[in-house]
Amino acid sequence: MSSLLIRAKSEPKAATLAVPLSQDVFGQNLRRDILHACVIHHLAGLRQGTASTKTRAEVSGSNRKIRPQKGTGRARLGDIRSPSIRGGGTAFGPKPRDFTTLLPRKVRELGMRIALSVKLRDSQLGVVSSLEWPTHKTKSLRTRVGELGWTDRTLFLTGKNEVPEALGLASRNISSLQCATAANATVYDILRWKRVILDIEAIEWFQRELGFKPKHELIVPLESRDSSVTTTDASS
Repeated sequence: MSSLLIRAKSEPKAATLAVPLSQDVFGQNLRRDILHACVIHHLAGLRQGTASTKTRAEVSGSNRKIRPQKGTGRARLGDIRSPSIRGGGTAFGPKPRDFTTLLPRKVRELGMRIALSVKLRDSQLGVVSSLEWPTHKTKSLRTRVGELGWTDRTLFLTGKNEVPEALGLASRNISSLQCATAANATVYDILRWKRVILDIEAIEWFQRELGFKPKHELIVPLESRDSSVTTTDASS
């Protein structure tokens, strides 16, 4: 277990308190290959893949040969749909395709653990007791963020089902701030933003979803345990 000092925004003077963090989630070693695979997987999924051009078979036009093959002294030429003519079909042009890649869930979860561990190791991970904000005014949020020294690119993650409404409205006009839920966060988001701020519920969500889960649970029947005790007593 490691500890991290957190600041409570709700108080005028930022109070600090220690929050225990799971070593399985926030203590992973750097794996550039895993981070690279997760980022490529995310960016590939964002590509639309809708670029499309018409081939010479799809362009409308006559099949008539534009000029005779011989006798004109000019280069031989086919119909008007030829790729060498303006308005003709495109040779080897793009067609709609799917760029998404397959990445195992365990690899994506490991990538998130590594990304959070890297941010913690580089002192770019912060925790607040709550992301509830009293007003939707952008000016007040900008002032408070400046007081805390979070003037660089900062990502706020909450463990709730949705971002608090007032915080979302207040941060909408600040280009250096972004708010999202922990469930919707990706490895690309964690690495893209310089500073990541989590609330207590986000810490609990990551440790619950990304923490170590035993594959099998050993259950010993009550009769077996009683018989083992009886056998031990008899032998003694």
